[in-house]
Amino acid sequence: MSAAPPSAERFPHGADIGIRGIGRTREEAFEQAALALTSIVTDPDCVREARAVEIACEAPDDGLLLVDWLNALIYRMAVDRLLFARFAVRIEGQRLSATAWGEPVDRARHTPAVEPKGAT
Repeated sequence: MSAAPPSAERFPHGADIGIRGIGRTREEAFEQAALALTSIVTDPDCVREARAVEIACEAPDDGLLLVDWLNALIYRMAVDRLLFARFAVRIEGQRLSATAWGEPVDRARHTPAVEPKGAT
């Protein structure tokens, strides 16, 4: 991966919003991509780490694993009405297991900008 410190980025991408996670390991890069996903909705610094959620997924390559990971987060955000502020990702081969910490959406405090529908 990269020697640069971990970071999360958003960028214009056609009709959508692109996100990028940069890290020294696959795990860090996936964590940063998840943080970038949260930043599309709200400022991650405004999200409290009140609840831990376990997420697991598996895919045949890193690109599809990232898409599955982000879609699993989007699903939990929509179904459980949560926002996440921190992530701990573990990847063995092409199997990902993670913990995401966050809290229920508080519209007044989080002022959500958009609701992601899916990663592609």
